[in-house]
Amino acid sequence: MEREVLLSVENLIVRYGKDIALQIDSPILIEEGDRVGIIGSNGAGKSTLIRSILGLVNYQGSIRTRLTMEQIATHMQFNEYTDAMATRHIMEAILQTKISRNQRLQELIQYFEFEDCLRKKYSRLSGGQKQRFTIIMVMMQDAQLTFYDEVTSGLDFETRQKLVEKMVSWYQGKDASLCIVSHYYEELEQLANKLLILDKGRVIDYGKKEELFRKYCGRAVIILKYSKEKEALFQSYEKLASPAHLIALPCETEEKERELTSVLLAHNMDYTRSTTDIEMIYTNAKKRAEIRTSSGSDSNHLVQISHKL
Repeated sequence: MEREVLLSVENLIVRYGKDIALQIDSPILIEEGDRVGIIGSNGAGKSTLIRSILGLVNYQGSIRTRLTMEQIATHMQFNEYTDAMATRHIMEAILQTKISRNQRLQELIQYFEFEDCLRKKYSRLSGGQKQRFTIIMVMMQDAQLTFYDEVTSGLDFETRQKLVEKMVSWYQGKDASLCIVSHYYEELEQLANKLLILDKGRVIDYGKKEELFRKYCGRAVIILKYSKEKEALFQSYEKLASPAHLIALPCETEEKERELTSVLLAHNMDYTRSTTDIEMIYTNAKKRAEIRTSSGSDSNHLVQISHKL
């Protein structure tokens, strides 16, 4: 069954002064039920893309959607509220409803364990509490398309994990489409089914998470924590691009995987096996794009993205 396209972005250019902050040539289509993780280093254009879609920055090109602004919800890093007001009053004023009369709002407040925060002034809320407040406000809109921009930024690991688990549980089984900007890859592994990879304002690739893994990493990858002993042991083996603290060994066949695991077990070495690791996808997609650009091929557009993904 063909899914409805909620949003399309094509031939987009955003400039900050004379500099091009973001350029998207081939169409990016977001369909009903898509959970798109938007990844890239600082300055890659992630937040700029969201702000363009929301009409918060000037742009050239085509951004088309059948949705009204009431059907789009947004969590942005710059959300601010009146510090002097009690959180309850801010929530009720913006949502134009009383908590005591709104069962859905009561459920969200309870779900995110926010009851004790309602009497506090907004300025007295912790970083994690402010994030929960904003998420409740966003989810109350029950939008068809929701943007989350660094929703767990600045939170400690335990708070981040708890918040993401609640988001995964909340959206499970729902048709809502999400666009999630995050530099925490483990969060996107739980929340995203597609990835949009950006680098220096350009699109490296866009597609289903599993297909991108296969494209850039192969059938499976064995990942080890780096040590000189492991580096020497696997010196003759093919390796994928990886962060300096890791060694990534591709397993294109079951036979190759059995060979690698036999060596690891014989040397009593711990490892993880992955077929979805987003950090590996991003690292190898970026490496391949750099090679392509340095060779002079496809310098104006890094990848050809299919119109239908």
